[in-house]
Amino acid sequence: MDIVERIEILFNAYGHSAYEGARRESVTALEHALQCAQLAEWAHADDSLVVAALLHDVGHFIEAPAASDLFDDVHEMRAVPFLAAAFAADVVEPVRLHVQAKRYLVATSPGYRESLSSASVHSLALQGGAMGEDECQLFENLPFALEAVALRRWDDLAKTARKKTPPLDYYLPLLRDVIGRNHLQPVRTAVGALDT
Repeated sequence: MDIVERIEILFNAYGHSAYEGARRESVTALEHALQCAQLAEWAHADDSLVVAALLHDVGHFIEAPAASDLFDDVHEMRAVPFLAAAFAADVVEPVRLHVQAKRYLVATSPGYRESLSSASVHSLALQGGAMGEDECQLFENLPFALEAVALRRWDDLAKTARKKTPPLDYYLPLLRDVIGRNHLQPVRTAVGALDT
């Protein structure tokens, strides 16, 4: 079974569940992913960033601890080894950085925190809150920081109940295309680290 088939299985198994407790949103995980990918497409993002938008929360489905409102599940980090097995840095890094991008935007963009859903405000506290000045400078210098910020903004907007989107099947060929284009490129998962 290849990674695209595994992604399809994960979304079919877990994507229709609603978030619970303080993490409750107005959409399911699959609806959220599809809306995020659609927003990336509408923004004429590169194919790899559309794929990152679709897959940015796939870490919620991978060896996930029991859902809790008391701790951060670090879903963005759990997604990295799974995605890096097939995708290059232009997919993996925006996914890895999308939580940090929220912390960055809270620190640097007036009014951003007030635009977040209550679930995002709750998770922000668990994820470390607004970045400090030094953290912001470090983040700005990371490869794919701009892409992560764009992904974060789509992530925040992709929460409209009953919004029409293409189905998951629409995006699966795009995943295969992006994998095919980037098949031999090494993935950088952290500053100074090279995973092959």
